[in-house]
Amino acid sequence: MFKVLVGLLTGLLFGLGMNVSQMVNPYKVANFLDVTGHWDASLACVIGGALLVFVPFYHLLIKPRSHAVNGEAIQCSTQKILTPKLLIGAAIFGIGWGMVGICPGPAVASLLRGEAAIYWFLLSMMLGHYASKRVFK
Repeated sequence: MFKVLVGLLTGLLFGLGMNVSQMVNPYKVANFLDVTGHWDASLACVIGGALLVFVPFYHLLIKPRSHAVNGEAIQCSTQKILTPKLLIGAAIFGIGWGMVGICPGPAVASLLRGEAAIYWFLLSMMLGHYASKRVFK
């Protein structure tokens, strides 16, 4: 029951943050990514604010622990090099984010908006996830 409660509360907080900060608005994101045109720096403030909150909590509460609040083991990557797979994935993600102005977290947070484009995006994202598992075994 505790895991469910933690999931519900953190999901609620995440969804609220995504909507209040307008990270779910593809036009706002597109303007943030358009650094040579009508650049909107407000999402940089959102990202910076998130880091200001996250970094101290990470070092005080997460990094010293071996298990998360829900009891699951914390597994941090120990990889220190940039692999071709990581670079290709980052490029594909960046192209997709730049094309539509939305990424997975905000897409899930946008589900209740009832826009068909979000459902198509999520379906395509799941197909892409499945395809990547087949290509990069």
